Amino acid sequence: MKFTTAQIAEATNGTVAPDLADVVVDGATQDSRAINDGQLFVPLVAERDGHDFIEKALDAGASAYLTHRIVGAGAGILVDDTTAAMRDLARAARSRIPGPVIGITGSVGKTSTKDLLAGAMGKAIATHASSKSFNNEIGVPLTLINTPDSAHAAIIEMGSRGIGHVAELCDIASPTVGIITTVAAAHTGEFGSVDNIAIAKGELVEALPAHGLAVLNHDNPYVRPMAARTSASILTFGTELGCDVHVRSVELDDELRATFVLDTQWGTVNAMPATRGAHMATNVAAAAGTALWLGATIEQVEAGLADAEISPWRMQVGRTASGALIINDSYNANPTSMRGALQSLAALPQERKVAVVGYMAELGPQEAGDHRQIAEEIDAAGIEMIPVGTNLYGPEPNADPLLALNEIDASTAVLIKGSRSAGLEKLADALLAD
Repeated sequence: MKFTTAQIAEATNGTVAPDLADVVVDGATQDSRAINDGQLFVPLVAERDGHDFIEKALDAGASAYLTHRIVGAGAGILVDDTTAAMRDLARAARSRIPGPVIGITGSVGKTSTKDLLAGAMGKAIATHASSKSFNNEIGVPLTLINTPDSAHAAIIEMGSRGIGHVAELCDIASPTVGIITTVAAAHTGEFGSVDNIAIAKGELVEALPAHGLAVLNHDNPYVRPMAARTSASILTFGTELGCDVHVRSVELDDELRATFVLDTQWGTVNAMPATRGAHMATNVAAAAGTALWLGATIEQVEAGLADAEISPWRMQVGRTASGALIINDSYNANPTSMRGALQSLAALPQERKVAVVGYMAELGPQEAGDHRQIAEEIDAAGIEMIPVGTNLYGPEPNADPLLALNEIDASTAVLIKGSRSAGLEKLADALLAD
C-alpha cells in the first residue's frame, strides 16, 4: 500500500525533517535482506537492533524508514517506538481496505485455509493474503501495510502464544469475518490446557462486528460453543450432519488428491482442491463457505480451490527418481496434525509405508505421553517409524535417515513430519533432489 512520508508521520504521530521532500513508499518490511524497491524499512529492536541496518536497507532500495533515534541519512520518520508505529501504520492501512477483512485462527490448518480462501475469493474479487505464515504481532501489521491499493479484501492469519494475543491482533486488523479451523492440543506448553487454547482462539469471534460472520468448525467440541461468544452471523462447517457447509463422499487417489462434495445453502460444490489428504476437507469447507457467503459463485469457488497456491511443506507430494512417493508435511507438527497425516499415509496403496517423525514442540508436560501415543498409533497402523532428533517416540533417533531410505522405490510411501525446529524439510529435499 502506498503512503507518503507525511502520511506515515501523521498515522504514527511521528515527524519528518522539515527540509525533506515528501517521499512515496509502497509497502514495508522489517528485514533489510528482503527490501523491495520503494519500501518502508521498519527497524525493530529485539535480539538485534534493526537501526543498525538502516543504511543497508537504503542501499538495497528502501525509500524511507522509521526510527526512534536521531534521523540520519535519507527519508527518516522519527517516532517514539518503531514497533508501535508499525502497528499504527497498519491500522491506517486497514482503514483503506474497502471490502472484508477475514481473520483465520485455530490450532492447525490456518495457513492451508488461508491459501484455499485466497484462491476461492480471488476468482471473485481482488484479494490479498498473508505471506507464508505471517501471523504474529509483526506479520499481521506487515500484511496489512503490504496490501496492494487495488485489493478489495484481505485475509489475515492469526497465531497465538497465549490468552490475549489474538485480541491484540484483532485490535490492529479489525476483522469482519473470523474463521476458527479447530481447537486441539497444540502449543499446550504455552497455554497450559486445551480449554485455555479455546479461550484464546475465541477472541477472534468476540472481536467481530454484528454485521460480520463467524465461521466455526461444527465437528469440534471447543469451537462449536463459540457461537455464543459473538454477535456476528454464524456459518458452520464440518463432516457431521447439521452444519451449514457439509463435507461428504471424500475419495483419495494414489497421490492423496481428494475429491468430495460440499453441501451448502448456495448449492453443491464439487471440490477438487489443491491440498492433499482427506483431513484437509474441513479446511476446504471453511474456505468455500466463507467465499460463498461473501458473494463468490459456486463455479468461482470450485475453480479457486483447485487453483489455490498452497504454501510449501504442507502435505506436499513428490516422487523420487526411483518412484517412491514422498509426503513432505514438515512445516509443523502436533498430535492432531500428525494423526491426519498418518491417516493419509495409511490410505495409500504402497506396500511399504514409512513415517519419518521429528519432535512435536511446545506440548508442555504431556509431551512424552503424546509422542509415545503417536508411536503406538504408527505401530498399530502397520507403518514403519524412523524417529529423528528425539527419543520421545521410544526408540533411539536415527542418525542418518537418508541412508535408512536409500533403497526406497515405487512400492514405498514416506511421510516426513515434525515441528519447524526439527528441520525435516532438508531430508525431503535431499530425497527428491535426484
